[in-house]
Amino acid sequence: MSLTAFFESLAFPPDVFQQVAAEAIESGESVVVAAPTGSGKTLVAEVAVHLAMERGRRAFYTTPLKALSNQKFADFRNAYGESRVGLLTGDNSLNGDAPIVVMTTEVLRNMIYTDPGTLEDLDTVILDEVHYLQDRFRGAVWEEVIIHAPTHVQMVCLSATVSNADEFTEWVRTRRGPTTLVLEENRPVPLESLYAVKDRFQDEGLIVEPLLVRRGGRVDPNPDIVRMFSRRGTRRRYATPRRGEVVATLAAAQMLPAIYFIFSRAGCEDAAQRLADGGVSLTGPDQRSEIRQLVEARTGHLDDQDLTVLGYDRWLSQLQQGVAAHHAGLVPAFKETVEELFLKGLIQVVFATETLSLGINMPAKTVVLENLSRFTGQTHEILRPGDYTQLTGRAGRRGIDVQGYGVVLYSRFIDFDRVAGIASAGMHALRSSFRPTYNMAANLVANYSQVEAERLLRASYGQYQRRRSADSLRRALAKQEKRLARLQRDAQCERGDVAEYVDLLRDGAGHKEAAAELLRNLRLGQVFEIPGGKRSGRYVVVKKWRGADPPRVVVVSEKGKVFQFRSGDLGPGPVPLGSISLPKPYQPRDSRFRQRVASALRGFRPASAERVGRVYSDPAAGHAVASCPDRSSHVEAARLAQRAEREATRLRHQLTVEGEGLVAEFRAILDLLTEWGYVEGWGLTAAGERLRFIYNELDLLVADAVATGVFTDLDPAETAALASCFVFEPRVDQVEPRLPTARLDEGWDRIWSRYEALRRAERGRRLPETREPHSGFGELVFAWAHGENLESLLGDDDLAAGDFVRTCRQLLDLLRQLRDATPDLREQTADAIRMLDRGVVAAGGVT
Repeated sequence: MSLTAFFESLAFPPDVFQQVAAEAIESGESVVVAAPTGSGKTLVAEVAVHLAMERGRRAFYTTPLKALSNQKFADFRNAYGESRVGLLTGDNSLNGDAPIVVMTTEVLRNMIYTDPGTLEDLDTVILDEVHYLQDRFRGAVWEEVIIHAPTHVQMVCLSATVSNADEFTEWVRTRRGPTTLVLEENRPVPLESLYAVKDRFQDEGLIVEPLLVRRGGRVDPNPDIVRMFSRRGTRRRYATPRRGEVVATLAAAQMLPAIYFIFSRAGCEDAAQRLADGGVSLTGPDQRSEIRQLVEARTGHLDDQDLTVLGYDRWLSQLQQGVAAHHAGLVPAFKETVEELFLKGLIQVVFATETLSLGINMPAKTVVLENLSRFTGQTHEILRPGDYTQLTGRAGRRGIDVQGYGVVLYSRFIDFDRVAGIASAGMHALRSSFRPTYNMAANLVANYSQVEAERLLRASYGQYQRRRSADSLRRALAKQEKRLARLQRDAQCERGDVAEYVDLLRDGAGHKEAAAELLRNLRLGQVFEIPGGKRSGRYVVVKKWRGADPPRVVVVSEKGKVFQFRSGDLGPGPVPLGSISLPKPYQPRDSRFRQRVASALRGFRPASAERVGRVYSDPAAGHAVASCPDRSSHVEAARLAQRAEREATRLRHQLTVEGEGLVAEFRAILDLLTEWGYVEGWGLTAAGERLRFIYNELDLLVADAVATGVFTDLDPAETAALASCFVFEPRVDQVEPRLPTARLDEGWDRIWSRYEALRRAERGRRLPETREPHSGFGELVFAWAHGENLESLLGDDDLAAGDFVRTCRQLLDLLRQLRDATPDLREQTADAIRMLDRGVVAAGGVT
């Protein structure tokens, strides 16, 4: 079938941008298509697959998400038949030799490095959501594919609208040859941005007005709203509209279905339940019956006990009222059911976190943004214009709506002018997150000469942008030097030399031993202070392991955060200050208990300096700065100043090597790998060969655990528990419970010791620091491997069921890597996989 015949077979005529892209693909060029969400980029991918089939060759369709891969897999099977379509993800390998294969982008990267022979008959690669390359954890994979894929492979890059699409296309052209940029800025359904605010002084209550107005060729904030907020008394008069009010207003204005973005899982769940409890009914009898039938079909593989733990009855009731929550804490079956119901028009309101904006096909008539600020886990940040464009991109269903709506709710924390600026700015620039990793370095050594490997690094989009960013580096350096001067002023103390005092704290003889001794002697309820550093502040002990070596305690800070401390975490000079009475009943895992402890700590008044001195002798206690009441702030400023000086030095170095930053980082990684026994000259040791096949954020730490025998003699359940330390990341500060066996405790201590050694090695080479491993999932996964049910595991735990399933799936992926890369561990990892891959965890794969 020719391209003309393909287009004639469609139920609708293609848009101009789709035709231009298709003609470029037919001519053999690579293409970059940047277009708004819902504009029809998928048709370009379908054209590419069709043309590859016409040539009798293969096509790979890559996505950033397993759920999106599953969706595309189903779409292509419907179009081409089951025998011609395969799926490859970390969870599944189905018909991988088929002419059309859908996969996650990481799978293709791994094939390029380890089995390039399978790509000889590959014609086309579709990189969906290619703007994902700016993701700081996974983005490098997209660049690796573009750089290292065989030269005969045609690339079809599908991206959201970005402001520097021409720059990105120029870079792709340097790697893949002739490449056409197809840029579509017009939305298929026009978007109107609205602003909603509650007026406490008016009966009608809710004001919904256009956010922006167009004046000639210019877009400005709505002057009526600007005047409204310029009056006196606005803080008392205006408020954020309640969720029920917003939904009722949208329903009355026939602006449903809606996706209501709330950047909090708990907020989404609460909103859906409150709306349902309020008696809202957005469905009719026939729809409720259809919803029940579909829900029962999609959850039939889950047993009744698991469904009870997952809150099935409450969830079904919400769905039948036309309301749902959608977030990463839901198990896959629940998330996918919500998506299908919404797509069928059976759900009218979905309260969702921003994860819904990635890829999955869920268009709505209206998108509501409750807030333009979101919590990142460490701080609150304002949405960028591109984030606003991405989130509201789902508003307006092509072929159904003539207008889509993006509704921003009033917040007294964000000025209206700033909201209007974000909504009117449109796109943001695509920024590379590419950096060499330990695994990447090992694969470069294995596949290329040193000259060729460094040439390829220089050819990355990251390096391409670095060469163009010298001015930005100079501005960053000036800002850092200004910050350094401020910190140096803050570090000055009239009583003495703070730098000298910090040196005494750092170099004081035996301070680690003293800190360990302090931890051994601490009692429940005892308060101590860390005078400086990242963890400076006061803490109270709420849990202690008797006889643990090295000693460990769990503490609560004045802000109510929970930490587990070893002696190395305290730094030099921790000072005990006295004790408080812990609340009763004693429930250290309960958040309310911890908040009561934090409140008591904030009201605590320490013992006299003389008593403190008798309890603990600080190596630097005799220095004049030690008696300063502002000692902690001086020390913290001095240490921050030292870091700022190091950062300024780094920026100066980066400017001097202009254009060689990634290569210099790669050489530093090679130096570390050589010291650790993974590289010899320009070749890999046996440990280095193993590292090639470990695809994990903590890749070197995983490979090191294998090389140093940490997994030796563990049974399968222990193997799974210890391996979980490399995949689990708590969403909030979490107590790391004691692991369930002595062998696991010993293994965890060895991993932590090697992590600290790795962190020192990275700091010495100015490399990005590997994130910390975390043992907080080990107890759960150990119990699951031994047959515990979901209810007993999650009943008293803050971990959501969806997080449990997702972490287990990630753990299974790592265990498969260890099984395939390490013959000595093959039996115990295979058994661990079998023990974990059951029940709701097994249901997390493709259905």
